[in-house]
Amino acid sequence: MSTGFINTAVTGIQVAQLNLATTAHNTANASTQGYSRQRNVQESNTATLTGAGYVGQGVNVASIERYYDRFLSAEVNSTQTKVSQLESYYAQVSKIDNSLSDANSGISTALASFFSGVNSVASNPSLTSSRQTMNSSAQSLVSRYQALGDQLKQLYDGVNGSITSTVSSINSYSKQIGEINADIIVAQSSTKQPANDLLDQRDRLVSELNKLIEVSTTTNTDGSFNVFVGTGQQLVVGTLVSTMTALPSVDDPTRIVVGLQVASSSQELPESLVTGGSLGGLLAFRSESLDSAANELGREAASLALTFNSQHQLGQDLQGNAGADYFTLTKPTVLASSSNKTGSPAVSVSYTAPAYNGNFYTDLTGSDYRLDYNGSALTLTRLSDKAQWSGTDIAALNTQLAADPQGFTLDPANFSGVAAGTTYLIEPTRNAVSGLALNSAVVADNRLIAAAAPMRTEATGTNTGKATISAGSVSPGYKALAAGTPLTLTYNSAANTMTWPATVASDGTTIAAGSVVYTSGKTITIAGNNFAINGSPNTGDTFSIAKNSSGTTDARNAALLGKLQTQNTMAGQTASYQTAYAALVSNIGNKTREISTTGDAQQALLDQATAARNAVSGVNTDEEAANLIIFQEAYQASAKVIEIASKLFDALLAIN
Repeated sequence: MSTGFINTAVTGIQVAQLNLATTAHNTANASTQGYSRQRNVQESNTATLTGAGYVGQGVNVASIERYYDRFLSAEVNSTQTKVSQLESYYAQVSKIDNSLSDANSGISTALASFFSGVNSVASNPSLTSSRQTMNSSAQSLVSRYQALGDQLKQLYDGVNGSITSTVSSINSYSKQIGEINADIIVAQSSTKQPANDLLDQRDRLVSELNKLIEVSTTTNTDGSFNVFVGTGQQLVVGTLVSTMTALPSVDDPTRIVVGLQVASSSQELPESLVTGGSLGGLLAFRSESLDSAANELGREAASLALTFNSQHQLGQDLQGNAGADYFTLTKPTVLASSSNKTGSPAVSVSYTAPAYNGNFYTDLTGSDYRLDYNGSALTLTRLSDKAQWSGTDIAALNTQLAADPQGFTLDPANFSGVAAGTTYLIEPTRNAVSGLALNSAVVADNRLIAAAAPMRTEATGTNTGKATISAGSVSPGYKALAAGTPLTLTYNSAANTMTWPATVASDGTTIAAGSVVYTSGKTITIAGNNFAINGSPNTGDTFSIAKNSSGTTDARNAALLGKLQTQNTMAGQTASYQTAYAALVSNIGNKTREISTTGDAQQALLDQATAARNAVSGVNTDEEAANLIIFQEAYQASAKVIEIASKLFDALLAIN
């Protein structure tokens, strides 16, 4: 009988030892990241049947299990991947926000300074110092645009580098998960017991991977995990690990994208499939904010150059010549897909001349476009809203773009015999800032600033009426008058008309004779030369328009250049330079605040989810200390049973 006592007590001691060991293990790992506290699952040994009934045979530890809630862990991972995405996004977008809104690096101050220089010329067109001030302020404005453009380019480069390094880290974690899956399979298949510490290590690896990219997991019957990204793309399946790659985009080789290694080649993943984590934040930032900022900044730079040049060309410089371009601007970027067949035609794009409706304005949208050829027709798609234009050739597309202007035209190309599937990415404004500069000739000789108007008006001194003629201006397509060949208007009171004879223009063509019913103050336009006659003329009174042969003090065109600052010169004549830039600053600022606020809210959710998980899985050192006392007493009690059994055994021996 004492032997039975001893065996039962020994099982108690053994279980108490395991309980103490498990408690010591919990206490030692109280600060270990990802550790789940463990407990022993105890069972009674099979009882022995006697004449008096079943007699217990002690206790055993059936298993050592983790305090683990799969739902709570999944909730932590779900909120963590969103927090990591928002943190990554905010770290990048705040850089753009700081640059655009900073008075020392933004555009607003430099733009105001430039037009102050233009107005200085309008006030003193003959002063070399005023013209130099205008050129200097223009140089500063161009430098400011280019500095912002360089910062955005650095962000593009930084995103490319971060994507590459993040993909490398993802592959490292995936490999480790695959390896630990193999260890778990071996450990659990041989013992039929959970490999708790290995399971914790794998959960920690999945958690760290989830900070880089959002993943989902499933469990196999052998205890291994499958890890998926996107809509079910396999990253880890048991012990098989797929490799993610960072590779140049098929559409834009300057843009690093994410792919999956399939056989011997990499398959580019749509960015919509790569969500969550720092990688998802980088891709979302680039597509939502960085591309938009670069395109909008480029749209403003291109619109400034195009509209200012158009007005400058309507002026006359100090040497009596028509104004040339004040700014220079490179052509828009067109990128042929790397999947295009060899021999595919080169496509280029040109900015269209600004439209004119009282002032010049552009129709640039700030969107990118894609040009696709299906073997019989071309389709141009505006990527911001998927609007499309289709035609059998480039000319047909340009006809549609003339009716629905986008600010550019496609340069002719021969698409006959080209393979279906040929595609091009068109970026009308993305790189406009880097291609913006001042005309070097104007920089070298500020006399080439076209401050004057190319025509002048005059009322004949012998007129007997009281009518006057305005200084006049010219509009696009005007005919310049030849030197010494004025066009003279004569008033006929009987018909109340102003008539003029045919006159030879400076290019040798003829300005046709004509007449117009006279209305005081109404603008009269002859071959693009605009003026108004005010008052009461008498019959035979004459008025002339002629070439402006001495315009050193004339600032009519400089005044019109200055007005561009407040006119609607962009977005189809709906926004000015300043309002468009203010909208860009506002949009980026709002996005920055949105990401910051959402990030704070998501962090609070993460804290709550982590606290809920830790309440189940975390180690409570006070509880473990109490358990140590309980298990110590259990050990001592079992030892006491052995002591008593030993005394009983000795007593029995003494009786014999």
